[in-house]
Formats: sequence, structure tokens, C-alpha cells
Amino acid sequence: MFFVDTIEVAGLGNRSYLAGGERTAVVVDPPRDIDRVIAAAARRGVRISHVVETHVHNDYVTGGLELARVAGAAYLVPATARVSFARMPVADGDRTEIDAEAGLALRALATPGHTPHHTSYVLEENGAAIAVFTGGSLLIGTVGRPDLVEPRLTEGLARAQHASARRLAAELPDETAVLPTHGFGSFCSSTQSEGGDTTIGKEKVSNEALTRDVDSFVADLLAGLDDVPAYYTHMGPANAAGPAPVDLTPPAVADAGEIAARLAAGEWVVDLRNRVAFAQGHVAGSFNFEAEGQLATYLAWLIPWGKPVTLLAESPEQLAAAQRELVRVGIDRPAAAATGGPAQWLREGEAPAAFARGTFADLAGRAGDDVVVLDVRRASERSDGYIEGSVHIPIHALPRRLGEIPDGEVWVHCAGGMRAAVAASLLDAAGRRVVAVDDSFDAAGKAGLTVRTP
Repeated sequence: MFFVDTIEVAGLGNRSYLAGGERTAVVVDPPRDIDRVIAAAARRGVRISHVVETHVHNDYVTGGLELARVAGAAYLVPATARVSFARMPVADGDRTEIDAEAGLALRALATPGHTPHHTSYVLEENGAAIAVFTGGSLLIGTVGRPDLVEPRLTEGLARAQHASARRLAAELPDETAVLPTHGFGSFCSSTQSEGGDTTIGKEKVSNEALTRDVDSFVADLLAGLDDVPAYYTHMGPANAAGPAPVDLTPPAVADAGEIAARLAAGEWVVDLRNRVAFAQGHVAGSFNFEAEGQLATYLAWLIPWGKPVTLLAESPEQLAAAQRELVRVGIDRPAAAATGGPAQWLREGEAPAAFARGTFADLAGRAGDDVVVLDVRRASERSDGYIEGSVHIPIHALPRRLGEIPDGEVWVHCAGGMRAAVAASLLDAAGRRVVAVDDSFDAAGKAGLTVRTP
């Protein structure tokens, strides 16, 4: 008997896996907050004997090194990955026993493409393949992007992705479960995949790496690559060096005076409350990154790397969850934090700042007025349609391009409202009159606004 448990890391669009028999188990691509993994093993009543990495990750800080240390497990990392710590190097064809009584073993398959050293692991029961942990190689309906290592390697890695996907399809039975790490909203995926589970057989009929010739596949793959989050630059080196253990204890408490002082010093003060509450009242100069959204991705993408950040949360639970998300992308310790609301965060005599919210119908009603429509979606999203006359600055570029926005009241929109709220908070902190459009972009044309396509 065997089991495979999925450990979701939803904010980053990733998955980790715990797989084993009745006694021992392996963990694949663990997140940095390893207590979740240890708890999952405890629920199963198994000992973690092995921890494996499919590759040196570019989108999050791994917990693999620390988990292996804490669990006393063997740490398997692809042999050609350049790392600065002791590990068990894994090469193509290596077979590692996981649970002898259950007949479980892992077989390494070299699958370069997402990185040059990328390795997939086939989970075998008594020699028969039952699942394959594909990391950033074969994903659900797509593959991992090949452009995160070095620009000069991108086309070659794209061709390697095509070959690696075909190797998996050729060597594994159709019923083999495909268990990728990326592809559930992760920017490591070359396109956004759909669905929660798949098999080799399903991918043979739906995955373009398996249905198209290499030249057309590579051309479209390279043409469709989206923006790379800025913090990715720091993830690979951190993982190669060997990440330090995390500290999830509560940060130092900041009172209203300290919050004001940190703002005056140019530090970031981030309000984690939902965008409606933030718009209604907040500390002037603070930025709104909803705890319920893609907090880690967008805060790590926008904040100048290494700048101190103070977190404002409505509850200790919200603060703790945010800390957990942020350590996964290398924002290890907030400078300070506070809970409650603006009444607790403002000095005596200070009033909360606020800005308006609206819909695309409200925007259509302002036609002809002195308004600026700001689109903060990515270029790939805008290519599917945009509001005529709108200014386009992707959210990740906005902090350094605020000066490009024309004078007037700014109506800022994205695809659904979350990024527009972030952008509105940046504009509000910069002293602009702003309205956050909290609406689906699908409603723009229906509201009477002219939507163009390039």
C-alpha cells in the first residue's frame, strides 16, 4: 500500500508532496515552512526518510535542506545543480528505496528544460510506475518556463523541455499520475494550466509539448512568455547557498508613533486588510496588499529588495498567516507589526486617509470628464483587449513609473480588483486623486466603454 498527499502552497501556485508506505515517506519540493510537512507526516504516522528536489527553484525558498536536517533524512538534489551544501547527488537512472515493505522506490529521470539540471522522479511500487513527480517539467496542459536561468540558454532549454516531456510520455504508462510542483497559478509555468490532476495518457492528447512539433512548440512557447517577478532573481541564489531556518515568532509591536516614524524614514508599511476596508480608511502612506490575495508574489515583486516592511493586520491570525507566506519568498522578518485598525495605528489627532471605489459602469458615466484610466494588467492580458485611451503601466512597474501618469483623477483597473487596489494605494500614498475600479474587466464593454484589441 502507498499514499501520496498533496501539500498546497496556494499563494504561490505550487504543490509539494508527501509520499510513502506505512513506515517511511519521501517529501518532494517542500515549502520553506516545514512545520506543515512535518504535521502531514505525523498524521500519517510515517518517518520522513528522504527529501528530494526536482531542481533549484527560482520562485520560492525551499525548506528541503532544513527539513532533511530536522527529520534526519537523506537530501537528494540533482547532481549537476551547483549548490554550496552537502547533499546526496542524483543522476539519471538512480533508484532510491523509500519503503522496502511497501515495495516503494523513486527512480530519477533527467528532464532538463525548466533548468539545465531538472530531474523528475518516478514513484514505483514493486517496479511498476504509479506516479511521476515532474516539478517544473511536464505540467498540466503545459510545461515550466525555460527563461528563468540565463537568457542565452532560453531557446535551448525550451527545446529540452519538448524532449523531456516526450521522454516522460514515451517511458511511462498512460495511467501514471503526473504530479507537478508548478502550474497552479505559479509564474514558473509557461502558461496558466487548468485542472487539478492529470496522467501521462491525458497529457498525450492535451499538452502541446506532446502534440506539436518542436519548432512550432518552441516558437509559441517563447512568444507567450510573461513577465518574470523581480524577486525571482534572489530565489535561485538563496536556494543554492542553503536557506536558513525560518523564524515565525510574532514581530515586535509597533505603536502609532513608530508606524509614523517608519513611514517618514521611507520604509514600507503594508496594510493586509481587504481592499474595501482599506479604501474606507487607512494610515496615509501605507500600501494595501490583501492577505487573502497573492500577497507573497506581489509584495515581493514590488518592494525594493531588502527594504524593511511593517505589517498592519486586523488580527494576530492574519498577521501569522502573512508571515508564513512571506518567508516562502525570502521576506524573513517584518521590521515590526501591529494589529487592529486605523484607530490603533494613527496618532492622536490624525485622521485616516481614504479613496473612492467604483465599477466600470461608474467609469462609463464619467465619459468626457478629466479622468485618467490606468490599466495595471500585464501586457499579455492587455493584448486581449483594453479600454480605448487608457494608460498602461503593469502593476510591477508602477512604483518606478508613477511620474508617467497624466494629471487628473486616476481610475485604476486590473482584471478583477485586487491589483487595482494595490495600485490605488500606491497612487494614494503619492498624493494622487484615485478611484479603484473593483470590477471584472469583462464588464467594461458591457458598461459602454470602448474596448479595443491591438
